[in-house]
Amino acid sequence: MTNPRLHGIVIDVPSADQARAVEFWAAALGCEPEVSASYPEYAQFEAAAPGCYVLVQATGNDTARIHLDFATDDRDGEIDRLVRAGASELTREHKWAVMADPAGHPFCLCPVTGC
Repeated sequence: MTNPRLHGIVIDVPSADQARAVEFWAAALGCEPEVSASYPEYAQFEAAAPGCYVLVQATGNDTARIHLDFATDDRDGEIDRLVRAGASELTREHKWAVMADPAGHPFCLCPVTGC
């Protein structure tokens, strides 16, 4: 894989709104999410978009937004390439690199095996 590929659509919601958002997206997408006991802040809808997950994520802050996750086999190389193209690296958390495009829209890069 040379360039990152779209791997997930993430709906970020404040923690207080997560239950209501998950209920809404389950109805809207017509499927039930997978929620693990280890990571209850994530509700993943695998059946909603084959080949690309839809995830409702409780962010722990008041920000509601949608961001994209991209999978790559060379996270650090892609960070460098995208920074040269105009993106900003915001932070690295776990296996993810949180980036922003030139307009400020967030997106994440993660390893192919770790998204």
